Amino acid sequence: MSSRLCQGRSAIVTGAGGGLGRSYAKALAAAGASVIVNDIKAEAATETMVQIRDAGGIAEVNLNDITDHEDADRIVQQAIQSFGDCQVIVNNAGICRDRMFASMSPDDWDEVIAVHLKGHFCISSHLARLWRSQSKDGKAVSGRIINTSSGAGLLGSIGQSNYSAAKGGILSLTLVQAAELARYGVTVNALAPQARTGMTKDVFGDMMKVPDDGSFDVYHPDNAAPLVVWLASEASSHVTGRCFEIFGGKLSIADGWCTGPVRDKAARWDADELTDAVNDLLAQVEPPQPVYGSE
Repeated sequence: MSSRLCQGRSAIVTGAGGGLGRSYAKALAAAGASVIVNDIKAEAATETMVQIRDAGGIAEVNLNDITDHEDADRIVQQAIQSFGDCQVIVNNAGICRDRMFASMSPDDWDEVIAVHLKGHFCISSHLARLWRSQSKDGKAVSGRIINTSSGAGLLGSIGQSNYSAAKGGILSLTLVQAAELARYGVTVNALAPQARTGMTKDVFGDMMKVPDDGSFDVYHPDNAAPLVVWLASEASSHVTGRCFEIFGGKLSIADGWCTGPVRDKAARWDADELTDAVNDLLAQVEPPQPVYGSE
């Protein structure tokens, strides 16, 4: 990537030991950013760091736990101590514990919610406090929170109620963060990428395999990286509170929940009146997209 959109900026990328996270970290470094490569797997994180440094970029490894609030602060402090400041967090790390809802255990639920939803909270909360303090001290802030949702968060996904709930929660979190942090010079956006990663190989391995005919590899994780670079840069300062879907060369902005047609009785509804009222409203709105795996 020849762009230097992130020259002089510093970023944290969680789950950067492989897949999308590695692609993001390498692209940010190639665009001029100094990068904290966070992952729980030391060997994988080190490999990402080495690849960045071999290409002439700046990177350091971090192995702290994103689901622990105090540990997450150590990630932020490493960025500040190493690079002088931190402008960007890419909340990418994730896990899957797929089960049909009737078979899901509390541990299946808790682990996914912790890594995805709490993991998105912990580092961002420390950075939000940092950026608020900098703004109040008169410093010009150009903070970027880049969250990771998915099609499962937008539409739901059969066998992934825990993952879908976490990713849907991340979308709502993105909206609130964007509204609250704009006053401090911070933008907050979400991604819903479709790409080949460690989490997809068991379920979608055949569908997402590398094409053997030399055609465009639509599932390559590098396809999503330019969008992350742009969102991390100052060029995206006018965009916040959005969810971007990206798949191969296809880029779109999700059209989320909004108030639809209204039927106002101007009085309390009786329960036996609601069938006709609801059917009338249903006739006026487009049906939701099908839940993944339901067709």
